Amino acid sequence: MTLNAPFEKDRLDILASRLRSGRISRRDFAKAALLLGAAPLALRGMPAHAQAGELVFVNWGGDAGTAYDAAYGQAFQAEAGITVKQDGSGPTEGAIAAQFESGRPSWDIVDADPFSAETLGKKGMMEPIDYGVVDKDKMREGFGWEYSASTYFYSYIIAYDARRFGDNPPAGMADFFDVEKFPGKRALYKWGAGMWEAALIADGVAREDLYPLDVERAHAKLEAFKDNVVAYWGGGSESQQLLLDGEASMALVWSTRAKLIEEDSGGDVKFIWNEGLIAPGAMAVIKGNPGGAENAMRFIASAQDPEKQLVMFRMLGQGPANPAADALLPAEEARFNPVDPDNFAVQIPLDMAWYEEHYGPALDEFLRIISA
Repeated sequence: MTLNAPFEKDRLDILASRLRSGRISRRDFAKAALLLGAAPLALRGMPAHAQAGELVFVNWGGDAGTAYDAAYGQAFQAEAGITVKQDGSGPTEGAIAAQFESGRPSWDIVDADPFSAETLGKKGMMEPIDYGVVDKDKMREGFGWEYSASTYFYSYIIAYDARRFGDNPPAGMADFFDVEKFPGKRALYKWGAGMWEAALIADGVAREDLYPLDVERAHAKLEAFKDNVVAYWGGGSESQQLLLDGEASMALVWSTRAKLIEEDSGGDVKFIWNEGLIAPGAMAVIKGNPGGAENAMRFIASAQDPEKQLVMFRMLGQGPANPAADALLPAEEARFNPVDPDNFAVQIPLDMAWYEEHYGPALDEFLRIISA
């Protein structure tokens, strides 16, 4: 299971919704609308093949290509004279490995889970990030790895029914798991990420002692809590609807849904950042890529520009990787940014090294528990 895949597909749903409703800015809406009307097939999820002087950037399909082209692709072509084709095939760990193992990869850059890129890099399948070209000073501390460079962030956060708890909102994960103090059903994420951390924090584990995760303790907490869970959601729209319909009084949701949930409910559903779990997305380069490692690194460096990352924030809701973007967001937008300094300070980043080693077996056991 690729950690980012369901999240990435959900971002596409959000972008399509924002394009339909005009919720993104006039400038970004105009850019996206133009691209949607005139984009080549590569932007619509079709496989792309690099030609001389081109790069292929592989994402999760649909309108993601539109957003990445608007934010990064067109600018890089203007800067470097290199066309960046968008390929929506979906860069799962297995698909990336297959590209390398073919001996003639057609992909250059992939939107990858950092822990997947690190796993493959240690097998000789990924190019090391050239930090002589990619600037670590344009990253948040601790989010540049050997084979992948962070490019965005999202979080798992608590959203709650403000009609029920408006005078006494939940303060953190202990309250989420306390159905006596905060009655009602809950909704959790189907694919495990962040749920182990939430259970352990609720069970009294200090944030500095979280890793390595005590999975057995987390699963015991989650199994004991099962009767209070109305649904294990797999996509953001599902989590949103569970709250809007009143089926769940609280849910752990992706931060990219927070603004939509608040708007669509007229403020009846709110959210908190405290004890949220932050997850990074990253760009990585397949070893032996047809466009060359040097050009791929130049593209990643170009994508570090804070203004370009704000386009992605406004179109898809992902938090900028470059901390210089923080000061560029007005307060009314910054409150929805998972890595705004005030929001970041009260959250806990997922440990990519732990996920690299343990995610598969932990997920198998998690799925067994929730489906039993």
